Amino acid sequence: MDRQEAEYKLNQTFGFKKFFDDQWQTIERILHGKRVLLIEKTGFGKSLTFQFPATQFNGLTIIFSPLIALMRNQINVLNNIGVKAGSINSEQTFNENNTAIQQAIKNELKILYIAPERQENSLWQEIVQQINISFVVIDEAHCISSWGHDFRPAFKRIINLTKLLPANIPVLATTATATIEVAQDIKNQIGGDIEIIRGNLLRENLKLSVIQVNNEEDKMAWMANYLSRVQGNGIIYTGTRNNTEMFSKWCTFQQLNTVHYHAGLEADNRKIIEQAWMNNQYKAVISTNALGMGIDKPDIQFIIHTQIPQSPIHYYQEIGRAGRDGELAEIFLLFNPKDIDLPTGFINNSRPTIANYHKIIEFLQQEPYTERELIRATNLKNNQVRVIKADLLDQKIIREVMYGRSKKYEYQYNAPKLDTTTFENLRQHKFKELAKIIEYANTDKCKMLFLCNYLGDFSKNNCKICDNCLAQVNEFVSSNSDKEKIQNFQNNLFPIVEVATKKTKNNKKYMLKLLSAKKFEGFIDNVKITKDIYRNLNAIDKDIIDKLMEEIKQKSRLVDGVAASYYGMSNFGKIIYKCKYENGGDFPDILLKQTIQAFEKHLKYHNLDLILFVPPTKSGQLVENFAKKIAMVLNLPLAPLTKIRTTEEQKQFENITLKTENVKNAFAIKFDISKRNILLIDDVCDSGATIKEIGTMLTNKGATIIVPLVIAKTVGGDLAK
Repeated sequence: MDRQEAEYKLNQTFGFKKFFDDQWQTIERILHGKRVLLIEKTGFGKSLTFQFPATQFNGLTIIFSPLIALMRNQINVLNNIGVKAGSINSEQTFNENNTAIQQAIKNELKILYIAPERQENSLWQEIVQQINISFVVIDEAHCISSWGHDFRPAFKRIINLTKLLPANIPVLATTATATIEVAQDIKNQIGGDIEIIRGNLLRENLKLSVIQVNNEEDKMAWMANYLSRVQGNGIIYTGTRNNTEMFSKWCTFQQLNTVHYHAGLEADNRKIIEQAWMNNQYKAVISTNALGMGIDKPDIQFIIHTQIPQSPIHYYQEIGRAGRDGELAEIFLLFNPKDIDLPTGFINNSRPTIANYHKIIEFLQQEPYTERELIRATNLKNNQVRVIKADLLDQKIIREVMYGRSKKYEYQYNAPKLDTTTFENLRQHKFKELAKIIEYANTDKCKMLFLCNYLGDFSKNNCKICDNCLAQVNEFVSSNSDKEKIQNFQNNLFPIVEVATKKTKNNKKYMLKLLSAKKFEGFIDNVKITKDIYRNLNAIDKDIIDKLMEEIKQKSRLVDGVAASYYGMSNFGKIIYKCKYENGGDFPDILLKQTIQAFEKHLKYHNLDLILFVPPTKSGQLVENFAKKIAMVLNLPLAPLTKIRTTEEQKQFENITLKTENVKNAFAIKFDISKRNILLIDDVCDSGATIKEIGTMLTNKGATIIVPLVIAKTVGGDLAK
């Protein structure tokens, strides 16, 4: 097929008259069965380089993508133009995923999108051998490389698949963000004489500026001032989930129309926000970097970063979502030199310590373990175990072995010693990337040219519109009026304590994957799952489902509560620490006043008639004495909970599994609480495992509702999307 014929078919199916030169260069090689790595800027039209060839092949095109929002959008578009497409991902029910699988087996689909993590499912591993694969696409291919900015161990399985494909089946890897080093790593892993096509990364319509600030309050003031005058809508990126909520509440306080977004929100809520954002219903969405990936919104007119990213690669990808319509878009980085503490901590914690690698090895030298068994035995976080497991598999120190229907990991005797050189090199590489983004924040050269050059596009033309090209110096200091507003806001910032069981469609999807009909029939409407299906679930799926099933059985009466403050974002946290760990005496009245204000604003309407307090592990009578003061102010009776077995401090456990087990069946109450509306008092809420366990126990004892009220909610541990 020559270009003229291809463009005729392009117009017939997709409605476009011509390809860009780089698009055609890529497509031509794909049609000839070649392997290509395509590196093009966001908004270039990379999706057409795999969607068009997919329509020309007889078999199925599999597109691996970590972006579920992209799947939804592109599948809708493709089906509307008559190209049959489906997907397999974690936000769909078992039936929805199974339908897509059966359609793929019967060759009823042209395109199948699949989240890389779904390859862990043994059912997928069986059916992939039955599919007539004509073309494989790896979107966001930088995730393959441990040198990339978003490495995901599940992408390693894609490489395993590409190595099994016949040499004449084309493979396309696409990304907007790959340095020369990352591109070479992707090329080496995919193999098969892959060709790299790298386009021009210069975005001439993005006006880049850095605003120098002194503290978080300056950021809040600048943001409110900017949003009150700017036209159009955009994205405000933060560094943590808690900050998305805090900045959004600040904007609401300032009567600005914003909403917060992060990956911790339920899937249905994220979809609603995404659709409202697409329809321009918000001035800004305040988000972690979870928003924007794969969503094609052309008219984003501004992007603000309140936290310096980890690298120029992260930054280029995130700002690339603006101005896809070709109109001018403003890009701002609010920079305080102290901001580097967050990405520094993230880099230090992004890869497990060498000691944790040896801990996993030592356990596996004794006997094989499933992933869940390793998480439980080692007291490591889930993701830490998965990263270590992927690395040990790569180095052939361990191997996967099936024990019946369970996948376990087995130490290979006479295995090579753990090679830590790569890990240390990678850590140093990430710190060099962080140094580069700090250099970007302070450079006096063209900012767009700085980013392009770092990414391997060695253009020499300045953008002519960034703050440096225009000789603008941007510094901001809050006015006294700004400071007064912010102080008033902070005194009324009461974070939600999210502990309620979410009985939504998002939970139901896991149930539908489940279980033997005899054991669980009747809990979910119209669910009849065979034992055969249950056996095909992996251990992680079973664990999730069993937990959710237990929650639904309990029908917990625990609802979300409120905290008087954030533990790590105010002086209140320092006061709590002094009282708990430095013999500072009872919690002072300033904490009582703040906690009562939180109650009056958020919980008063619950008509509560009894106060209970969480028994301490080590802090003596602090919580009890504080609860007595609250009971006196609210004029409610106070009763104690009893701890019936010894527990450890929750902070010593790294993962939620062990936190939950630590407090399981540890509490009791000695008198009748049936039909009581209970206010549950504690000092600090972190994972919420203790409150959830008490909520379950009180539910089983007949409580009508349990509402937690705590002095502070922690801000740590929420670096994830």
